[in-house]
Amino acid sequence: MTRSAPEAGATATLELTVSPAMAASRLACAPGERYPEVLSTPSLIGHLERACARLLEPFLAAGELSVGARIEVVHVAPTAVGATFRCHATFVGLEAPLYWFDVRAEDAAGTIGKGRIARAIVEEAAIMSRAARSLAP
Repeated sequence: MTRSAPEAGATATLELTVSPAMAASRLACAPGERYPEVLSTPSLIGHLERACARLLEPFLAAGELSVGARIEVVHVAPTAVGATFRCHATFVGLEAPLYWFDVRAEDAAGTIGKGRIARAIVEEAAIMSRAARSLAP
């Protein structure tokens, strides 16, 4: 079966404000760990993933969702808590089973991140079943 995909060049953009919950400082868990009050790399990547997922939403059948499969992203500049940033995803193509996107993020000072992300479309029940196995002793 040939699966539908966005048209090459289709784009999605998210505009967000860095909240304290998105800050790298929130990742500190152990005594002595310190990280800056700036947008964390995991938060940046998560929002880049969301922009990619937005492009796949119209192509999901009932019971399906898209999941991250590969990430090649560099985080090149800090963004302060309270600042606005934008995440852009451009669909590049389908190399079954992966949907590839060029991604970039920017704030008022310029580029803060860029790279490529691949996502796959999966049955939600199947992925949750596989995840449940991680709980087995």
